[in-house]
Amino acid sequence: MRADEPFLVRHADLIFALKTFAASMLALVIALAMDLPRPYWAMATVYITSQPLAGATSSKAFFRVMGTLVGATMTVALVPNLINAPELLCLAIALWVGLCLYLSLLDGTPRSYVFMLAGYTVALIGFPSVSEPGAIFDTAVARVEEISLGIICASLVSTIVFPRSVAPAVAGRVDTWLADARRLSQIVLLREGTSETRRARRIKLAVDIVEIDTLSTHLAYDRLTDRNAVSGLSEIRLRMLMMLPVIASLEDRLAALGEETLRRQGELKRLLEDLAQWIVSDVSARQPAERIRAAIAERQAVLDDSASWERIITTSLLSRLRELVDLSRDCRVLTEAIAENRGVSTADLAFHSEAGAAPVRHRDRGLALWSAAGAATAILICCAFWIGAGWPDGASAPMMAAIACSFFAAQDEPARFIRSFGLWSLVAIVVVAVYLFALVPAISHLEVLVLALAPTFLLYGFLIARPATAGTGLALAANTATLLALQSTYSADFASYANSAVAFFVGVVIAELVTRIARGVGAEWVANRLVLSSWKTLAVAAERRGKHDRAEFAGLMLHRLTLLVQRIAFVSESDRRDADSLAQVRIGINIIDLRRARYGLAAPTLFVLDDMLDQLAVAFRRHTGGGMPAELLARIDAALAAAVKDPNPQAREDALIGLVGIRRGLFPQAPAYRARLEKGIAA
Repeated sequence: MRADEPFLVRHADLIFALKTFAASMLALVIALAMDLPRPYWAMATVYITSQPLAGATSSKAFFRVMGTLVGATMTVALVPNLINAPELLCLAIALWVGLCLYLSLLDGTPRSYVFMLAGYTVALIGFPSVSEPGAIFDTAVARVEEISLGIICASLVSTIVFPRSVAPAVAGRVDTWLADARRLSQIVLLREGTSETRRARRIKLAVDIVEIDTLSTHLAYDRLTDRNAVSGLSEIRLRMLMMLPVIASLEDRLAALGEETLRRQGELKRLLEDLAQWIVSDVSARQPAERIRAAIAERQAVLDDSASWERIITTSLLSRLRELVDLSRDCRVLTEAIAENRGVSTADLAFHSEAGAAPVRHRDRGLALWSAAGAATAILICCAFWIGAGWPDGASAPMMAAIACSFFAAQDEPARFIRSFGLWSLVAIVVVAVYLFALVPAISHLEVLVLALAPTFLLYGFLIARPATAGTGLALAANTATLLALQSTYSADFASYANSAVAFFVGVVIAELVTRIARGVGAEWVANRLVLSSWKTLAVAAERRGKHDRAEFAGLMLHRLTLLVQRIAFVSESDRRDADSLAQVRIGINIIDLRRARYGLAAPTLFVLDDMLDQLAVAFRRHTGGGMPAELLARIDAALAAAVKDPNPQAREDALIGLVGIRRGLFPQAPAYRARLEKGIAA
């Protein structure tokens, strides 16, 4: 926290706590005035929905309403029709929760909240209603009203009282990312720093891209954000996705050339120095991009049958330099357009993506299926215990099992988070007991009740506002609000409360135990699946003969890279090196470039390239760690030998650049390609 920051920024956590408490009390008062059966659900919903940024609150509110409506509809469909077959009803609800959790994990964006809530809402409404199935429609409508009221109050307070827009947060993160990327580009072009320093900068930029993506999903729901800014930030994001692998490719090509070659090529060295200065210069001080592009074009040499490995590498380097100039200039132009509130259509952009701005995310269907099966199993065990014991208050057990399994399924070790959730739920149970049986009985006025609740819930709001304690604050706030069960009249009974609290805790314990069995694989297993998924994606890229969008591919691979970085300690040394150098991302982009070049190549060249791509796909699918088979290098060199003879100059150059990237990505330590040797191999 800095003293020169505005007051609202310096004390954002406290302001969020005050706003959230005010919204929760507003929701509670309105619910009491409307005589809703469970007004405390409106209060709890405020804490579940509220986020420090207004756009995040609005998006979560929208997703929660949609999920609640779907869940309530499904409850009305299931409970009356299966009430006379409790085993079938429990099975139907368990399968529904599992299906929704599976879809939620596959989606992986804030929108996944719709699926998750649609699942556990059925458990939330259905299980407590089995004693009164005839009133299920009224109960479902009441839950929707209570939750919607909480959402409306949270959204209104968030957007009216000292609102914090998502756009400045995203723009600030983007500006910082671009500044870091420009600095890394300068370091790479000037060959400064150590490999470890450059590695740390690359990994940080890769992680930040996905975090910015996640934050950006809330922009569409932020009423405070200008539409031009939203579209401009989306366009910048596309260029960010491509900039990082381009920088990594530049570092690789410069390493392949070596310092001795750069000393011999004085003009190339000066070009690198000029570009390093240009890329970090202020807009007013930098020379036009066209001049840099012209300097790069002057250094381009014709690639033909006599081209040496050094000339091919140099041409590949110049091609990536041109891409870096285009991407950097576009980011500057888009930043200026956002600052001047101009539409993206007015900007003169050099880079254009085929796939649009939608983020592409990794989906692990196997892991999602295991998580869904674990949630369904935990619910069924709780139901068996509830029905078998004839426990009147046992409905809370399967309800909490559904919630606990759903909330933490996306984590590497969900059982650990469920355990923490259970422990903080115990704290909430004790806090509620103090309120219900020591404080609330002596309170007869609403104003006094609000004052009594303020210290506890302000603390919860403060915890939610801080990323490190957000989970703890949410568990305390939601559980305290629901267990407190505030209504228009005081009717607390210790035996009933104790029964419900025990069932509540039993559900969490069973969820943890089942999750430990279903998801006991841990971070190492997840990391290995991520690595294998990336190799399979590369195999698919090599097998397909059509065109494909580079930005879309980069988005998917960088998302996987970010997930892998969080588990980097659990991967092998060779896979760690691939992650550090963005090798898989670079290989995939070069395969896509090579596939595009296919359309202009002669038939003999095409035959050799397709054979090489088929062998790449086979090797990628079989890869389980370590280096690639040596015969694959011979196939790549044979493709290089065929490509340099192709009669189409543009397609020949594009193919050679793609082949260089593939060779360097798979065999960075291999000796330089030699044309004479390749003639023998090709023959």
